Parts: sequence; C-alpha cells; structure tokens
Amino acid sequence: MLTLDRFEEAAEAVLKVALETKLVYSEYLSAQTGAKVYLKPENMQFTGAYKLRGAYYKISTLSDEERAKGLITASAGNHAQGVAYAAKCFGAKATIVMPTTTPLIKVNRTKGYGAEVVLHGDVYDEACAYALKLAEENGYTFIHPFDDLAVATGQGTIAMEIFKELPLVDYILVPVGGGGLATGVSVLAKLLNPKIKVIGVEPAGAACLKASLEKGEIVTLPSVNTIADGTAVKTPGKEIFPYLKENLDDVITVEDEELVVSFLDMVENHKMIVENSGLLTVAALKQLDCKDKRVVAILSGGNMDVITMSSVVQQGLIMRDRIFTVSVLLPDKPGELTRVSSVIAAQNGNVIKLEHNQFVSINRNSAVELRITLEAFGTEHKEAIMRKLEDEGYKPKIVRTNI
Repeated sequence: MLTLDRFEEAAEAVLKVALETKLVYSEYLSAQTGAKVYLKPENMQFTGAYKLRGAYYKISTLSDEERAKGLITASAGNHAQGVAYAAKCFGAKATIVMPTTTPLIKVNRTKGYGAEVVLHGDVYDEACAYALKLAEENGYTFIHPFDDLAVATGQGTIAMEIFKELPLVDYILVPVGGGGLATGVSVLAKLLNPKIKVIGVEPAGAACLKASLEKGEIVTLPSVNTIADGTAVKTPGKEIFPYLKENLDDVITVEDEELVVSFLDMVENHKMIVENSGLLTVAALKQLDCKDKRVVAILSGGNMDVITMSSVVQQGLIMRDRIFTVSVLLPDKPGELTRVSSVIAAQNGNVIKLEHNQFVSINRNSAVELRITLEAFGTEHKEAIMRKLEDEGYKPKIVRTNI
C-alpha cells in the first residue's frame, strides 16, 4: 500500500475534497530558531484538520458492499469529522464513537456532517474498543483512525504537497498520536528524498510511540494526561509501527506548558487558531538543532472550542508574566489603597482586580491584605513594578493568579 504509485493515486483522490494547503513562511519562528521555518496549515482544511485526507482515500478504496453496510470509527474529533464528511460524499451511513471528553465543537461538527455520534469512554482507546464492539454486533465497516495503511497513505499526501512547494526541505516535523500521519508523511518523504529528516512530536503525557521505539516493541501506556486531546493515545498502531520504526529519525516530546505558549505565538504572530495537538510541532522547534535548515512544521488541526481557547490564552498570559497577582500588607486606614494604586499607575501597570482582606491579621491597624491582579508588558515590566512596590515599603509577594 505504501508505494509511490499509491501515494499518487491517493493525492488525486484526496484533492477532490481536500484543500491543497499552501506553506506559510514564519518570520517569527525563523528568527527564533535561525532556520527557515514554514508552516503546513492543515488547520485550514474544510473539516479543520488533515484527517479528511486519510478518511476519504480509505473509503474510496472500499467496495460498494462495504460502504453499504455502514461505516463506523472511533475518534477524539478530527478523524470523526473526516469520516463523517467522506461518508456523506459517498452516500454512506456513518457512526462515530467519541470519548466523553471530546470538545463540544468537534461533536457538533461531526453531527453536522450527518453522522450519528456515540459518546463513550474517557480516552480514545476506550472509545475505539466500544466502536469495534458495535462494528461486530451490527456488521459495520470499521475505519481505523491511524492503524490502517490506506488511511496512512491518504495522510501522506501532505508530504507530496510539501515537496511540490519546497523540494529542498531538510526537516519535516509531524505530530504523533497513534502514528498514522507520521507513517504516511515519513514513508513518502523518504521515498522522495532518503536524506530528509522526519521528526515525530508527541505530548509528554501521552508519549506511547517514544516508549515503544525505546523498547523495540508496542507499548501500551497505563494512562495518558495531556491537553493535546487529539494525540491522547495509549497505544501506537501495530500495523504501522514497523514503518515508523524504519522512517522516523527521532521523536521529541513536548510538555503541555509549551503548547500553551505556542498557542499565543500562533495567535499573535500568525493570526491562526491551532489546536493543542497541532501545536506540538511548533513547540518542538525549541528542542531542534536546525539552524540554517529548511524546516516544515505540520499544523495538524484547528478544531478548538472557545472555552478551551479562553483557558489556554489566560494561562499563556500568566506564564509570560503579562498577568500576575501580587499580595501586599497595608495599614487599615484611609488613603492606603489610593497610595498603592498611584505607585502601580506610575509604572504603567493596569489593575484588573482587587481583593481586600481585613481578616488576615488579628491587629487590623497593623495590616490588612490587598491582592492586586495586574496586566504587564512582560517579565521586565512585572519586575519593575515589584521593585517599585518594594521601594515603597510594601514587601510584595507573588501569589497564585486566579482570574
């Protein structure tokens, strides 16, 4: 299945429904790394993610009889939408089993394409087991989200587009959940240029492929814990594992905190919404020695609900010292609050919230606590405000920010 002819066949099929997403040169990330960094914005696909490619190609290879039985899959969201959309194109019924933790936007969009959605389990692996059970009971045709060579071939069409635009690419960074995207991209990339480096990127809280490669065999993690819900997978694909082992040059893991910072980078510098799993490759750039190289980071998807988005933005601002909370002790007498406010205003700090606690001490004349949540321009500005408060005798302490 993973041959150049099949990849070419898949590319022709996929372009009937998928966008040929054009590379975006990132001046910001290039300056940060010393490399020429390009983004492959699969978050701009019709369904908001690359998964449409593999789902459509897989379904195109099925017989009319297999499609007529009805299709079923399990997914944290992006493959769900890909299968639902592709099934609609072929006039087939689709049932999608999704974890109960799936963001609402992904559930609603999947339903919007005409699929029946069943919520089951806390993570993908539990949803998948239930989908396989339903497939056996009802005779449905199961479309695996990653452990399928036809699906991986469809995902690999991304690499063909990358080489079309940037033939001399040196590195391709690809997010890894179960490994379907990484399989397709790495195999085709090596077919086109054996010298290219293809790097897989996993969330540190769900690094099943890295653990498997280190042991030399499939490893199932006891649990996963990451905000990158699209790559929260316990076990990599068994069918595709040999291809990953042969074609991936390395696997990098990324902590959730780095995804939060990367989200802000993409919004502020590229005006793009990219979901946490799609940001893995951007966050991994900090760990890659790629100076003077041509690097493509695949942004695998952009399906993110506004509640998650709001939380990520807030945490990102806190991590970058653009929002912080400081505690100071004041005598409980008129004018003290005005005095503190004047000190902050003189440093161009912007007060978001005040909390006045008169019961922090038995002796109110000695001290009451004032907690001030502020906006700042960054770490240097925050430190300048703290120094000024210290100079004025307030003995400020940074406390947990709770907006």
